[in-house]
Amino acid sequence: MSFKFTRLTIPDVILIESQIFQDERGFFSENFKESVFEDYGINKNFVQDNFSYSLKGVLRGLHFQNPPKAQAKFVTVLKGEIFDVAVDLRDNSPTYGKWIAEILSEYNHTSIYVPEGFAHGFCVLSKDAYVSYKITQEYSSEYEGGVIWNDPELNISWPITQPILSKKDQVLPLLKKLGSIF
Repeated sequence: MSFKFTRLTIPDVILIESQIFQDERGFFSENFKESVFEDYGINKNFVQDNFSYSLKGVLRGLHFQNPPKAQAKFVTVLKGEIFDVAVDLRDNSPTYGKWIAEILSEYNHTSIYVPEGFAHGFCVLSKDAYVSYKITQEYSSEYEGGVIWNDPELNISWPITQPILSKKDQVLPLLKKLGSIF
């Protein structure tokens, strides 16, 4: 098998490690393979690929899309290193309001699967980072939502204290202001 799947403390969030085939020329790995992912229960139809470039200290998130345009994401770092976070927003979930974080990098060859019903964000730990993510619904500004990165109720242990944020991310609401979404 060319992948190792690990369910995290929030079991619907899955860490995915790719097998690396390396020789004197460099390396090769599969990043995504529909049949293998389906065998593991990730049978999502990814419809859009996104790519971002960010400098050290940039924090993107915490973002989600509201139903009926809710997105699952498959996040991979192509260059650099990020602290990647998923927050459970599913009302009836035993892990509602809990978060999970993983370091994703070009060196550890790990990706993360974040299902619908989660807010997602990351901050860049390296000089810069190239991040690719597959999503299951096309982006729609009409359905976008978010939670402020430093919400005291979430108490996320971000590895930075003064992130570089977009104007939009600076004014995202607290979790308690969202109400029932998922």
